[in-house]
Amino acid sequence: MNTEDILELFVLKCAALKREVDEFVPQTGSGADSKDIVKIEPLLSQFSTNIRNNAMEMAAHYKLFYMLENEIRRLIDDTLTEHSGGPDWWDIYAPESAKIEYRANLQREQEAGFTPRSENPLDYVTFGHLGDIIRSNYSLFGGILSNQKAMGRIMYSLNNLRGPIAHCGLLAEDEVDRLMLTVKDWFRLLEGPK
Repeated sequence: MNTEDILELFVLKCAALKREVDEFVPQTGSGADSKDIVKIEPLLSQFSTNIRNNAMEMAAHYKLFYMLENEIRRLIDDTLTEHSGGPDWWDIYAPESAKIEYRANLQREQEAGFTPRSENPLDYVTFGHLGDIIRSNYSLFGGILSNQKAMGRIMYSLNNLRGPIAHCGLLAEDEVDRLMLTVKDWFRLLEGPK
């Protein structure tokens, strides 16, 4: 084999290896604009390997909880919009504690000069308030959710699991199992009354 053949074989092996690694390793910011990835990559390399590995481990849990929490927000918004006849359900159905939280968070962001995160007040309340909104209007969700006590237990468990996920902690192995089971419980709850 001459030098040119060795070099060509090396390049082909590297390409095959890269393809295998790309399929195995989750891509940073999957779905993100490649310009954003280019901006963040130099910053990531400054952190310790341990912190980067923990971030990759927690990213899957964050993704799951992000989808679940936003699906719950959508369920609340759709259900209460339907019952109120329009998008002004907030004034009618939101408990006072949620309205106070909304106003405080909105004001804090306005005073900081931040871009508004949403026009929907529901996007400004905590996960705990989502449970409060469902509980205070359970008669409107009763045909969707199978059991009010189960809903309360599941929302309580999810709220506790949310802490380490949303606040850059780590979930213990048992809590990862609990998260998976509780998400399954949520979807079972959505099967409605039997």
